[in-house]
Amino acid sequence: MKEDIATPEVTDVAVAAVPRQEAGEELWDIYLINLRQEPMENILVTSQGYGSIDGVDKTTTVLRHFHQKLEAQDSLKLEPIQPSLFAITNEYWVSFNNGKHMLDKRYTFPAGTISQESLTELPVLGRPGVMMQ
Repeated sequence: MKEDIATPEVTDVAVAAVPRQEAGEELWDIYLINLRQEPMENILVTSQGYGSIDGVDKTTTVLRHFHQKLEAQDSLKLEPIQPSLFAITNEYWVSFNNGKHMLDKRYTFPAGTISQESLTELPVLGRPGVMMQ
């Protein structure tokens, strides 16, 4: 029975951590990037960080974001993130409507993967950042 249920794979959607461009600021921002050729609708993003910092367990508050629509080849700023949280795993669960199907995918930045050394040029944004796809 389970094999009869279609579960389309999410492609061409990314979550990126992008340093702010203002001089002297240590904050980064998390963006949702729609690389698809069609808009995303009824988008729900849940975010949470978890792990250990200096031997102490750390879990961040679960944040939820809802957005009605994200056009094709566009991006959306979700939330700021402090560099102190790069030492733990940061997870973003993205769900959205694709026609008559609800799609979802988990994007995980393992501890230590968001850093200045990991920056690459991001599509759509045209800025450096760290992207999970």
